[in-house]
Amino acid sequence: MTVQPLRLGFLASRNGSSARAICEAIQHGDLSAEARLMVSNRRDAGALDWARAQGLPCLWAPTVGDPDAADARLAEAMRDHGVNLIILSGYLRHLGPKTLEGFKGRILNIHPGPLPEFGGEGMYGRRVHEAVIDARVSRSAIVIHGVDEVYDRGPELTRRWVDVEPGDTVDSLESRVTALEPLFFVETLKRLSEGSLALA
Repeated sequence: MTVQPLRLGFLASRNGSSARAICEAIQHGDLSAEARLMVSNRRDAGALDWARAQGLPCLWAPTVGDPDAADARLAEAMRDHGVNLIILSGYLRHLGPKTLEGFKGRILNIHPGPLPEFGGEGMYGRRVHEAVIDARVSRSAIVIHGVDEVYDRGPELTRRWVDVEPGDTVDSLESRVTALEPLFFVETLKRLSEGSLALA
């Protein structure tokens, strides 16, 4: 299924680097899409501060206390803002059933390592790069995939291989992958908006 036009809602727990890059691509006319909403589970997330400065609607949606209510609130906010594709940009919380069902097949995440080998619960950020280095594999990857109720299990949409270079450390690999992620997300959304790539 091709989502066109793209009306994007973002979920970010920290700075939301990919979300920022996507919004900037939209602002510069490099991506045919609309940014509709930025949501974070953390009140102090840099992504919220950035989005407010851009005039992008924001929502702080804590997931502690009553996760069912938080899930319902998130799904409702996305619907109310006309979102038809949710982008996870460093969102470190499990999505609830109302959001997953309401946006089934329309939630994308970016993962900083090959899947399924280096995915699953607890495998995010630096932990992925540590596992890749420890495994002594010749290359890592950036994977954009659909999201379902199991961490990193959703269908793969696209990936970009990243060579593990001689002498690479966790820090150097993490730095290189992190630098590539935002542009790769933008490029993938461009392909979706143009119809050359389709959601599963």
